[in-house]
Amino acid sequence: MSDELKRGLEGVLVAESDLSFIDGDEGKLVYRGYAIEDLAEHASYEETLYLLWNGELPTEGELAEFEDAMAAERALDDDTLETMRRLAEADEEPMAAMRTAASSLSAADPDTDADPTDPEANVRKARRITAKLPTALAAFARVRDGEEPVAPREDLDHAANFLYMLNGEVPDEVTADVFDQALVLHADHGLNASTFSATVTASTLADIHSAVTSAVGTLSGSLHGGANANVMRMLQEVDEADSDPVDWVKEALAEGRRVAGFGHRVYNVKDPRAKILGDRSEALGEASGDRKWYEMSVAIEEFMVEEKGLAPNVDFYSASTYYQMGIPIDIYTPIFAISRVGGWTAHVMEQYEDNRLIRPRARYVGEKDAAWVPIEER
Repeated sequence: MSDELKRGLEGVLVAESDLSFIDGDEGKLVYRGYAIEDLAEHASYEETLYLLWNGELPTEGELAEFEDAMAAERALDDDTLETMRRLAEADEEPMAAMRTAASSLSAADPDTDADPTDPEANVRKARRITAKLPTALAAFARVRDGEEPVAPREDLDHAANFLYMLNGEVPDEVTADVFDQALVLHADHGLNASTFSATVTASTLADIHSAVTSAVGTLSGSLHGGANANVMRMLQEVDEADSDPVDWVKEALAEGRRVAGFGHRVYNVKDPRAKILGDRSEALGEASGDRKWYEMSVAIEEFMVEEKGLAPNVDFYSASTYYQMGIPIDIYTPIFAISRVGGWTAHVMEQYEDNRLIRPRARYVGEKDAAWVPIEER
């Protein structure tokens, strides 16, 4: 065993996976062999889920059957819906509410008593979790804003249905398509922190609900989720200051502030997902007749690349994309979760297939020969 210390497990190989491949030097992301650019352009979120969970793209008939099965699982049981209402009325943090939702879904799942490694039961459970978390999030957001939850519709696709439940009206085709692409882009990304926590939990033979709950909790941390919300707050601050974006960034850096949305632990070049979302942000600006958020973002990106050598990550352009769709800033990270749950569950099921308890070691640096002192003499 090597004694070399790798803080944060950076660069350490701990598993093999067929799910997603990242080339950080080339700016490449692949799901099951398919380039993210092709999936974002051609595949729906449901089609992407099918690929992640089944290892291949569906036929037309298989996709239709899969979509129907997903849509049929969207409704929440009364207890979970009431839990989301209570959390909203208590002004709970959105990611904390999502963590509770993920855990509570197991109570009404008909496969709760199945063996944690049962592959068929896990596919059913993954489908229910992925279908229901958006409903829980939309209900929470509406109750918090003084509105009643909107029941899901089975005649809308996954992306359009979430926006319908959130806003109470069916989104236009452009908005629904852009949101669907955002879900595809966030569905999986290798063994990131939240995915790793899910697989660690699964490796103990805990069930898939426990693993997803672990993942949601991990994503709630500011070093993993939340960057896109910080990006949007930054853009709002620039706009409110009525300042040139580059001048604002220069001043912020001089004050020791961090510019959100730049740099990545894996990518050394521009995140391929940022390229796609940048185009979507521009398209939304064109459609609304207001390009300021996109143009502001581009100005900041160009400065950061040229002067600091830092490229934008997926969070940088997802911020303005979501904002232009009318999505509240503080549910950006929960939206990340309702997409990434597809990847989390895929990795969990992969872990179960060839499981070994994940149990790394730490180097002990404390005292080894302490003499015991009776309590009355301390």
